[in-house]
Amino acid sequence: MDLTPSNLDFLFYGFSTRFQQGYDLAKTYYPRFAMEIPSSTRENHYGWLGKIPQVREWLGERVFNNITAYSYTISNKDFEITLEVPRNDIQDDQVGLYGPISEMNGQAMKQWPDNLMTQLLRNGQLNLCFDGQNFFDPNHPIAPGDPTKGTYSNYYTGTPLTPANYTNVRQTMMSIIGEDGNPLGIMPDLIVVPPQLEDAARKILHADLIVQSVAGNGTAAVTNTLKGSAEILVDPRLAADPTTWYLLDTTRPIKPFIFQLRQAPVFVSLTSPDDSNVFNRKVFVWGADSRGNAGYTLPFLAAKAVG
Repeated sequence: MDLTPSNLDFLFYGFSTRFQQGYDLAKTYYPRFAMEIPSSTRENHYGWLGKIPQVREWLGERVFNNITAYSYTISNKDFEITLEVPRNDIQDDQVGLYGPISEMNGQAMKQWPDNLMTQLLRNGQLNLCFDGQNFFDPNHPIAPGDPTKGTYSNYYTGTPLTPANYTNVRQTMMSIIGEDGNPLGIMPDLIVVPPQLEDAARKILHADLIVQSVAGNGTAAVTNTLKGSAEILVDPRLAADPTTWYLLDTTRPIKPFIFQLRQAPVFVSLTSPDDSNVFNRKVFVWGADSRGNAGYTLPFLAAKAVG
């Protein structure tokens, strides 16, 4: 192919079209348990309550819920995905593979928030949230600043995915109280698992019968009262942690995680024969970049269990 402006425009328009196709058709899961928050500055500051507001009988003065009591900041970062096309491949008409690669790049850009969510899940026991503890932590303060009100846990070790452990984590989440002493009303409705735990999760949540220990009689198949108590999300990106599972409450307007979008993907290219990348390295460059980040909201909306 001759490197004429019209030929190059036609070629890279085709790559752009395939990229957009990949982007439009890609499926994402992050909206299932993350809020998307627009950002117009370098970073966003979030104020949180230490409880879920409840309607109360109006006796005496109003009781004010101050969402600025606890602060949490998410700073935006730059992200990119770039494809190089060697000049010689274009001249020799060896560009057939770049169309599918462009489409895969579009898919990857669409699923960029999913990757951020996976990192939040995997590293939640290492990253701080608004109460000063790691997001997944065995000692979250019920009322930050008032240790007399005790703690709660949303991080469990030595807890493989079994019906008994699922029940215990679920019941514990549902029993958490807020800083006002009232139950938070947590209702876990989503379990997130790696591929290795998909079968165990489906048996717990889909089977009609489940095997349980019976005192003095070994085991027996009994009615599975856990059936339908949560939905299942299998994330292949979690395969590196084959025994770890997560239980989330996604029933509220505030989800456990935030996807913060500063700049939607922008398509950029250096596709002129006179560009420095062509002169210096004999490659045309095309790609996309975006800005944003992800972070945590309320730790009592999520639990992590490691088998």
